Amino acid sequence: MAKPRAISGSPLTPPNPTGPTARRGVILAGTVIALAVWGVYANSWSAPFVFDDFMAITQNPTIRHLSRLGDVLSSPMFATGATGRPVVSLSLAINYALGGYNVTGYHVANTLFHALAALVLFGMVRRTLLRPALRERFGAAALPLALTVALLWAVHPLLTESVTFVIQRSESLMGLFYLLTLYGSIRAVESPAPRRWEIFTVTVCLLGMATKEVMVTAPVLVLLYDRMFVSGTFRAAWQARGKLYAGLAATWLLLAYLVAGSHQRGGSLGGGVSSWEYLLTSCRAIVMYLRLVFWPSPLVVDYGTTVVRSLADVWLQAGLLVLLAVGTGLALRRRQAAGFLGFAFFAILAPSSSIVPLITQTMAEHRMYLPLAAVISLVVLGAYRWVGRFTLPTGLALAVAAGALTVARNQDYESNIKLWAVTVTAQPGNARAQSSLGCALMLAGRDEEALVHLAEAVRLNPDYAEPRYNLGNFLFRAYRPAEALEHLEAAVRLRPPYFEAHFVLAGVLLRLNRPAEALEHFETTLKIRPDYVEARQMYAETLASAGRLPEALEQFEQAVRQAPGNPGLQASFGNVLAAQQRWAEAVPHYTAVVQLKPDSAEAQTALGAALGRLGRVEEAAGHFEAAARLDPDSIPAHFNFGNALFALRRFAEAAEQYGAVVRLRPDFAEVHNNLGNTLLQLGRLDEAQAQYEATLRLKPDYLPARNNLARLEAIRAARAPR
Repeated sequence: MAKPRAISGSPLTPPNPTGPTARRGVILAGTVIALAVWGVYANSWSAPFVFDDFMAITQNPTIRHLSRLGDVLSSPMFATGATGRPVVSLSLAINYALGGYNVTGYHVANTLFHALAALVLFGMVRRTLLRPALRERFGAAALPLALTVALLWAVHPLLTESVTFVIQRSESLMGLFYLLTLYGSIRAVESPAPRRWEIFTVTVCLLGMATKEVMVTAPVLVLLYDRMFVSGTFRAAWQARGKLYAGLAATWLLLAYLVAGSHQRGGSLGGGVSSWEYLLTSCRAIVMYLRLVFWPSPLVVDYGTTVVRSLADVWLQAGLLVLLAVGTGLALRRRQAAGFLGFAFFAILAPSSSIVPLITQTMAEHRMYLPLAAVISLVVLGAYRWVGRFTLPTGLALAVAAGALTVARNQDYESNIKLWAVTVTAQPGNARAQSSLGCALMLAGRDEEALVHLAEAVRLNPDYAEPRYNLGNFLFRAYRPAEALEHLEAAVRLRPPYFEAHFVLAGVLLRLNRPAEALEHFETTLKIRPDYVEARQMYAETLASAGRLPEALEQFEQAVRQAPGNPGLQASFGNVLAAQQRWAEAVPHYTAVVQLKPDSAEAQTALGAALGRLGRVEEAAGHFEAAARLDPDSIPAHFNFGNALFALRRFAEAAEQYGAVVRLRPDFAEVHNNLGNTLLQLGRLDEAQAQYEATLRLKPDYLPARNNLARLEAIRAARAPR
């Protein structure tokens, strides 16, 4: 067995030049990688949005208007995964501009980012193995080794969360920029005119900093790469490429600005977990990640917020990591490639898995997106180095097996119910998973099953706001407001900025006839999230019901400015104005509803009623006619159409409309009276009398019918021969 030796070689000698045969090999390898990524992720393209996708995409208003670039680059605090990450937000806005909320476009983009990252990894590994420091050991097999590393990484099932879970493009896109930063620095070293590659390197590093915070370690890793494989010492690296490293270091300023502006990313830091406890938790997490590299089962989309409190619980994992860290340090000291890979593994994990507590997710598989490349590189190169030979079929066979597992894992994302059911099976004590499964079942109408999981989530962790909110929301939707109240009050007590809980709590209080308290929670909701149009609409409606009309109208006007294309909002505003008999002001809002929903009989009827009140009877009749045509069973449409036709003295047509109402609702006293009036105008006195009498049978004290009946008798008397 060959004995490993320190890396040596001229630091500035470029790799062997590539001839036509080598170029064909590179193109073929790149094609294989791209096709493999497409092959294993194509079945994910119809997967629905899940988990944090809703907050970052479907509920994120800033991505809906690509022309408002300032808004696009500043996702709100609640947009988990996009907050403080302008490049991610921009990519989502481009997706939305191209296809709205069609999930396929988002998944195709994620797959593309991942394929590009795999191709860059292939190029980076291949060029590194051709460096003078490594060429003697690995140069002859550089291309197949690089292909194996990139292919195994690209199709490994541990990366499904970073690719199939849409908002985790923050990880894969950052990974692409991270790899491009390293690749650009390698090309800068090799190029006789390095300036353009140095500019490229700093640019992609800057983009990475604007994508995710893990990018913070990229400048350090580029410098270490230079020291390990090019210059031999940090001093020599700095002397040769000081401007490049100054530029890379400057990108930290952007990251610092973004982190400061995101206010600890919406409260994901700290939260009562000490650095020591989080370090212990990270020991468990990192060893688990390493196990998943070699045995990727079970894969879990959410590990919850479990925290390790005692070293006694993870002493074995901690000991293993100490040994790995010591080994990495020794390899670095000896300038062995394993040292660089080990350092890369720990350095890339450090921002999320060390001493800075990320309480929203203490463990997450997507954090292994780039570290997995280091582990696979170490295993593949180590196997080649120690076994002494390499067979590409072995690598391809492993890639096929890994790819099959990835295809199978993608099937778990077919629905929210399936994804969370798999998660609960793997982590039955995970309160958030139980709660999420309950929500998915609730949205599917499977209420009995939903209640079981929602209640279990609260039982597992009664001091966790999210399950409390979800159970309260379920009970509210089930018309059990008194029971919902306890859980929603607990949710806002446990997490005061929880705007969804404040909003639903306001709805519960309204249902319990406590409007004053409801208004307080609507106000809190809007302070936290001013763009929440539905909350502003309900706030305005509640103000109007409380008699605070000027405030209500102000809120309606602001809501309409925020969402002019919301037909429900426009209709509600129109209704409030109509209730105040402000018909002229109501008409534009009803008109907007008809334009937005031309097939709505209700909207046509409301607009017709407002126009009729303004004396625009001809126009009103047109809208009533449209409403009756759209919904032949609509009593308001036929009744109002009849009234308009009567006013226009089109009595025969009016009689038809009133007759339709009588058939639909025989106990409608007023329509019998109106039909009687119409028949009277047509000279059909006996039929008119029958309608007046029908009115009085239904409402004996209905004075207009009595008067009309008396008038009819007078007409008869006047016509009688003397």
